[in-house]
Amino acid sequence: MTSITFVRHGITDHNIENRAQGHTQNPLNETGRMQAALVAKRLAGEHWDLFISSDLRRARETADIIAAEIKKPVDFYDVRLREMDRGKIADTTEAERVQRWGARWHELDMEQETDEMMRARGRSFVEEMAARFPGQKILAVTHGYFLGQTLKELMQDESTGVKLRNTSVTTIVLNDTAWTYSLYDCIKHLEVTES
Repeated sequence: MTSITFVRHGITDHNIENRAQGHTQNPLNETGRMQAALVAKRLAGEHWDLFISSDLRRARETADIIAAEIKKPVDFYDVRLREMDRGKIADTTEAERVQRWGARWHELDMEQETDEMMRARGRSFVEEMAARFPGQKILAVTHGYFLGQTLKELMQDESTGVKLRNTSVTTIVLNDTAWTYSLYDCIKHLEVTES
């Protein structure tokens, strides 16, 4: 049975600042590295046939920490796992966008990737992995908004994939021709730090 376990990257300063990350190469912060270490310990208890990551720095850093713990290098980086391309608003906050383009900036063409474009590349990634690696257990490090859009597309459910948390673990399983969840937005590995 083919399964794909998605891990959202650890937290960054951009996340905390509500700064549009898009394809920026910003790093994890100290908390993000700690989150990645905790999810890595959790994932080390399982066997993984294939390990893939987004090539953006925050995902690569998360994947490197996981790779060291699970004792398996990243097999390859896939640009389809990247976060939404934020176009002209990358690396800005809402206040900076209003200052630069006005309160109605969102009505302007900011050359951002659309949800439909993200859903198409998310579906492309998942379908190719299922076709190329049938029956394999796949681990993939990716980004929150992209993953949410991919899950909405796969599950045909607009209520899913909302505000997935940093280093959350979501596993989808291919049953005949349909994908289903076996785990969704799970952060049990972080609960030790929150108590």
